[in-house]
Amino acid sequence: MFVNVNPGSYVAIKYWPDADKPREKLMDKGVRALSDAELLAILLQTGYRRKSAVDLAREILRLAKNNLSELGRLDVRDLRKLRGMGKAKAVTVVAALELSRRRQATCVHKKNVIQTSADAALYFKPMLADQYHETFYAMFLNHAHKVLHVRCISSGGMSSTVVDPKIIFREALELHATKIILCHNHPSGSLRPSQADINVTRKICDAARLFDMEVLDHIIVAETGYLSLVEEGML
Repeated sequence: MFVNVNPGSYVAIKYWPDADKPREKLMDKGVRALSDAELLAILLQTGYRRKSAVDLAREILRLAKNNLSELGRLDVRDLRKLRGMGKAKAVTVVAALELSRRRQATCVHKKNVIQTSADAALYFKPMLADQYHETFYAMFLNHAHKVLHVRCISSGGMSSTVVDPKIIFREALELHATKIILCHNHPSGSLRPSQADINVTRKICDAARLFDMEVLDHIIVAETGYLSLVEEGML
């Protein structure tokens, strides 16, 4: 049976033409032919009352301001605020987003030698860019710039986090690291370093010299990109 799907009218997906059904469309035309809402609808599987899975997917995207980076920041509690988003649907969406992040991070982490600030930014961005709170990381490297370990040093609020240099250097000494790259995120999206960012960087750089170590850079990441204090001439 052929049913016209008109905007504003509800017709269950099972009655849609096969060419419009998300799963059939994916099989016939490939995954790139689907819109963001159609891809989400496949994860959701079902809608809610007089709301198709595609309609529900569109509501999720509106909640994320039609921005996939913002979508990555939503958690189960955020998604369950929408009518029709039960625990199972919310968990499925969050799990899919986390798999996407891990895939991106895995591709980057295969490169275990950091040569440039851009290399470091690409390493950190999948870990930090979607977070709502400010988090500070340190990357420890040997003399050949090979990554030995990456550790979260502190996690704080929306606009700041407290960094204890002792934690950084204790870890560096245990790993026999000779070089360190610092990184933190700005949940606001602004890449401009604060005076506190600059001060803590200089403090850590001064301490590193006492241990015959070198701070190679301090990277700030956000949804909008990254900033290197070295590239900006601030370090």
